[in-house]
Amino acid sequence: MSYGVKLKVWGDYALFTRPEMKVERVSYDVITPSAARGILEAIYWKPAIRWVLDRIHVLSPIRFENIRRNELSKKTSVSSKTMKEGHQPVCQYIEDDRQQRASIVLKDVAYVIEAHFELTSSDNSDPGKHLAMFERRARKGQCFHRPYFGCREFPVNFEWCDELPESKLSGEQNLGYMLHDINFVNGMAPHFFRAVMRNGVMDCRKEVIA
Repeated sequence: MSYGVKLKVWGDYALFTRPEMKVERVSYDVITPSAARGILEAIYWKPAIRWVLDRIHVLSPIRFENIRRNELSKKTSVSSKTMKEGHQPVCQYIEDDRQQRASIVLKDVAYVIEAHFELTSSDNSDPGKHLAMFERRARKGQCFHRPYFGCREFPVNFEWCDELPESKLSGEQNLGYMLHDINFVNGMAPHFFRAVMRNGVMDCRKEVIA
C-alpha cells in the first residue's frame, strides 16, 4: 500500500543539469524526479520508507537565464599519506583553483510535487505515523538539511499543499529524454524516461529506460 503527499516548492533559481552537457551547465526545462525525491528526503526520510514520484505540477512559465558562476576546477584530494601523518590541513583554496563557468538556469520556479511512499520489507510500524510526521514537518518548515534546486546556492521554499493550485501552462510539450533516477543498488546506473508535460503536469509514472 502507498501513501500520497503533495508539497508546494518554489524558489528564485534552479539548475537541473543535463548530463550530456560536459562543460557548461544547462538545466532541464523542469525539475527532475530524482531532484524532487531529494527535496522530500531532505524534509523526512527513514530507512523504513521509500519515496516514489507520481506527478510534478509546473505552476510558473518556464523561463531561462544565463549566468556565470565561480567554481572549483577540481575536488579536494585526500591522500593516504596526509591521512596517516595528520599534520597537513585537508582543504582547498578558491583563490588557487577558481574558474568561471556559464550556466543556463531556470528563473522563478514553482512546482507541486505529488508523490507517495512505500514501506520497505524491514518495517513493521504504522505507516500513518510516517505520513503524520512528514505533514507536521512540512507544515512547520522543518527539514534535516535545507533542500535545494539542483545546486546548494539555489535553496527551496516549501509548504504543505492540501489542494492543487492552478497552473499557468496549457497544451502539450515534449521535454525529451529526462533523468528519472539513479539505481544505487545496481552500480549507480542512471535511468531515463521520455518526459511529456500536459497542461503543466508531468507524469513521472512512466517506464524508465536504463
